[in-house]
Amino acid sequence: MNTLNTYSFLQHAATQWPHKPAVHDEQGTLTFHQLFTQAEQLKHQLLTKGIGKGCGIGMICKNDRNFIIALFGSLGSGATVMPIAYHLQKEEREKLFLEANLHTVIEEDKAGGFSISLTERNLNNTFAPNVPNAAFVRFTSGTTGKSKGVIISHQSVLERCQAANKTLLLTENDCVVWVLPMAYHFVVSIMLYVKAGAAIAICNDFTASSILNYANRYHGTLLYASPMHIRLLAADTSGEKFNNMQRVISTSTAIPIQYAHSFKSRYGIAVQQAFGIIEVGLPVINTKSAEEQPSAIGHALPDYEVAIMDNDLNILPAGTVGKLAIKGPGMFDAYLSPPQLREEILQQGWFITGDLASKSADSLLNIEGREKSMINVSGNKVFPEEVEAVLKEHAAVKEARVFSLKHALTGEIVSAEVVLNTNTKVTDEELLAHCRKKLSPFKVPQTITFATELSMTGSGKVKR
Repeated sequence: MNTLNTYSFLQHAATQWPHKPAVHDEQGTLTFHQLFTQAEQLKHQLLTKGIGKGCGIGMICKNDRNFIIALFGSLGSGATVMPIAYHLQKEEREKLFLEANLHTVIEEDKAGGFSISLTERNLNNTFAPNVPNAAFVRFTSGTTGKSKGVIISHQSVLERCQAANKTLLLTENDCVVWVLPMAYHFVVSIMLYVKAGAAIAICNDFTASSILNYANRYHGTLLYASPMHIRLLAADTSGEKFNNMQRVISTSTAIPIQYAHSFKSRYGIAVQQAFGIIEVGLPVINTKSAEEQPSAIGHALPDYEVAIMDNDLNILPAGTVGKLAIKGPGMFDAYLSPPQLREEILQQGWFITGDLASKSADSLLNIEGREKSMINVSGNKVFPEEVEAVLKEHAAVKEARVFSLKHALTGEIVSAEVVLNTNTKVTDEELLAHCRKKLSPFKVPQTITFATELSMTGSGKVKR
């Protein structure tokens, strides 16, 4: 029976580098020993309340040290952890709670500690019983039952971290400058950094001057960011440089090529795109061709295979656009609801991502588009169906279609067109106000237009 618990990552770091900085944030610096001590305290609180092996924990924390403390404290109890984005509205959180059917919720309180709330679920009712050694659950959109709850075991977390670090080569001498939402980036990032003994400098002010200040104050060697952060840094006119930065990785959405060129011109560092996916991990990084072809997502990491396939899973020749398929270590173990094991999802051992891509003769990958309807706003995932459902809750709205528009800063924005019920009137601003009450800011449509009818498929579904 597999008894691995990735809490051992922190235990080892606290033993190996007890006095070395683990986290830098607005509160100061936390050593690995201090981080472990605080995680141990939370672990024992959970165990005292009966939360342990077989339980599901929802975790709501800001982007700060408490997220990391809660993450490891929860893992240490033996429970399965589901990080939930702090910025989600109450209604969005409740949908997640209902879908996941958790045993308890840990939330960061105003005093900087944690509140632990038990749900109505019986503690003897095992969470995710189809994956006996489950470490994490993450919903692919972070929102509703329309998305999939992805279960990742402790063994898969270990495999992902080991595979990624064969290329990243992080050690205790590194410091990662952190600007991304932790609730969406924690496996091949926070977990890996602690395992490698690297410090994490958490920057919550995304101005170029603040990022530069954090990077230089704490001797940052890796910046893991989104295209928005790259653009802001490239536009900085202060003349300040990164003193210790060795690598800059852009993730979450495709980076416009002009941002990559401007950043390289400004700082002398080529931006490396990375392709991460919750079901697989971090299988592709553009380490070899970032300067010459910054728009490419790169080559597969050593432990992964990547192929471009047609609908019948035939591998297509170089230069052909087709379905992106990935095979390798650390694959997700199951979907939460309805329960489906990995073996039921993979096709001939391949995970079909839903992205359309091409591969050059030397195996350099480019994303060409997506089969999925999901909208990507600065790395935040939006399902059109969720926004449409909120729009249709308004008494004046009969039908709604939500779609994406290209945007220079965020990659995509949410837009909508609606059909009103007969003899009703409503303004676009009234509909936007309705959405703002129900949805996170990045999901609220930037534009709403009115139509007399929507294009429908033969089965009565809205054409996208």
